[in-house]
Amino acid sequence: MLFRTAILAKVRAGEVSVAFRRWTKPSVKAGGFRVTSIGRLAIDQVRPVSEAEITEAEARLAGEASRADLMAALANGKGELHRIAFHLEGEDPRIALRQDSDLSAADRAALEKRLARMDARAPWTRRFMDLIAAHPGRRAGDLAPMAGLATPEFKARVRRLKALGLTISLEIGYRLSPRGQALRSQSSGTSTPDPDRSAG
Repeated sequence: MLFRTAILAKVRAGEVSVAFRRWTKPSVKAGGFRVTSIGRLAIDQVRPVSEAEITEAEARLAGEASRADLMAALANGKGELHRIAFHLEGEDPRIALRQDSDLSAADRAALEKRLARMDARAPWTRRFMDLIAAHPGRRAGDLAPMAGLATPEFKARVRRLKALGLTISLEIGYRLSPRGQALRSQSSGTSTPDPDRSAG
C-alpha cells in the first residue's frame, strides 16, 4: 500500500489516519505494519465499505480535498473498496539498524545467510554493495546499466538491501550505511571510509 508524499506529510502532521483502496485482495491486514519514508504505520483496521459510506469528512480524513476528489482517485482501481485505519507508530526501524556498525559474529552470520538467500539464483548483493560504495550519490539511472539491469529492477534490489539496513537512499542516489560498510569491510578484510566522517 503506497502513499503519495503529500499524503504522508499529512499523516506526519496528524491530519490523516485512514485510506481507501480498491483491492481484489487486501495487501495489508489489521495488526500489521507498513514502513514508509516518515516512519512505521501500524494498521488498526481493514474492512470492506460501500461508496455510500464515504462522507466528505472521511475523504478529508484520507487527505483529499473533497469526496469527489477521492472518488476520482479510486475510479481507476479494481476490486472491492476497503477502508484502512492506521496510525504513525514510530520511526522507521531501519534508521537505527543501519547506524549499527558494531556487528557481532552472530549479526554477521545472520546477514551473510540473508544475502546468500538473495543470491540463490545468481549472485548480485556484493556486486551492488561494491557499486554503491564506488559511486556514492550516483543516480540509479546511471548505476543500473553498470549492474546490467533496467532502472526499476535495480531500485527494487537496492530496496532489499536497504531493508537489511545496508544502504541509505540519498536525495540523489545511494550510499552504504555504517552497517553496510562494516559488513563489507569484514567480509573483504579491507576498510571502507565513512563519507560522513571524511567530509569533516
